[in-house]
Amino acid sequence: MPTNYSENSTVRRVQVIADYQFGHGMGVELFPESCEFSYSTTGRIRQVSLAGTRLATVRAEDGRLTISIECAERLQRALRPPAYRVKVSHEVAEFVSAGKNAFAKHVITADPGIRSGDEVLVVTGDDTLLATGTAMLAGAEMLAFNYGVAVKVRQGRSL
Repeated sequence: MPTNYSENSTVRRVQVIADYQFGHGMGVELFPESCEFSYSTTGRIRQVSLAGTRLATVRAEDGRLTISIECAERLQRALRPPAYRVKVSHEVAEFVSAGKNAFAKHVITADPGIRSGDEVLVVTGDDTLLATGTAMLAGAEMLAFNYGVAVKVRQGRSL
């Protein structure tokens, strides 16, 4: 569907969302000028792709981004640890990378700045990316709780 936005305006729009969600400068790191977009029937940005690979989806309910594993890799390279990272024990790495949820009892460390609902990276102790998903608990709660889902995994990355 055609929109009234220029391509440059559309790229800038998702870059601003990423800056808000992940910190200043992350928009340019995650979404270069060559990104392609798909739109909803109402003309809103729905998905962001690069060279045919989906990087992110703009959630209709709140306008925030849900990121793919490819975008998570870009984010991991751009952010210094522990930013937006949830480290889990090696014993559950295989399960999490297969797309299973990360439970609080397996969390070793978590960025204290994580809030419930944030998009996060699930990593091993040596910062190997396992998955991306939505934090169900705040960073401090992930460490304090011994039960429950800490991260609802959206997409795993095969080891």
